[in-house]
Amino acid sequence: MGKVTPLDTVIDNSLVMAYRGLLKVRRTPEQWVDVTLQPVLFVVMFSYIFGGAVSGNVASYLPIVIPGILVQTLVTAATVTGAQLREDMDKGVFNRFKALPIARIAPLAGALMADVVRYVIATVLTFATGMLIGFKPYGGIGGMAAAGLLVVFVAWSMSWVFAFLGVISKSAASFTGISMLVLMPMTFLSNAYVPTSTFPRFLRWLSDVNPVSHLVTAVRQLTNHGVLGADFWWSLLGSAVFIAVFAPLTLRAYRNKT
Repeated sequence: MGKVTPLDTVIDNSLVMAYRGLLKVRRTPEQWVDVTLQPVLFVVMFSYIFGGAVSGNVASYLPIVIPGILVQTLVTAATVTGAQLREDMDKGVFNRFKALPIARIAPLAGALMADVVRYVIATVLTFATGMLIGFKPYGGIGGMAAAGLLVVFVAWSMSWVFAFLGVISKSAASFTGISMLVLMPMTFLSNAYVPTSTFPRFLRWLSDVNPVSHLVTAVRQLTNHGVLGADFWWSLLGSAVFIAVFAPLTLRAYRNKT
């Protein structure tokens, strides 16, 4: 157990486990709903339901709502790593992994790698659906690409948080409850869908310090203007903090559990 696994073996094992994760999702297509059907539905529904009320018309609302939906979709998708880890633990899959000649960290690393594919799919579908109904990214292809990469990286960094919650949770149901308590305030108490200027003072302050608000603003600046603003760097800093704090916690909890 104390033997150190070579780095190339860890990488190879992790890629195999990532492929396992993608195969698992392919065999249960409903697990793709959050990154395929959900962003399409949200773009259409939110645009046509709230567009007139918030911005006067749909066309004026699209530059506001598309970045918001993209961020919410990927932040929500970041919970899947924790859910799948908890599910594998509950079913005893990790006990079988122990008997295999693989790096102990490979199942965790593979799950985190596989989720990046899901984030990219959600990003492409969100932008594509928005453009089909009239969204015009004046930041150009470069701005859209930079925004997409930023949100994917932030979602991946947040997946460490949910991976930690998944490992320490007692059941899949408890993980779902905890993750919703984290997600709901972060996504809806932000500037993702409406201007925060009408919020009560305290809620407006909470929204201003919310990492999701910084990320949404950064994505809007990139897609609509092609600008790297201060919120871009705040988002990167927040991601670095998530990784620095929760990666060690997750690894320690994972080793103790497996």
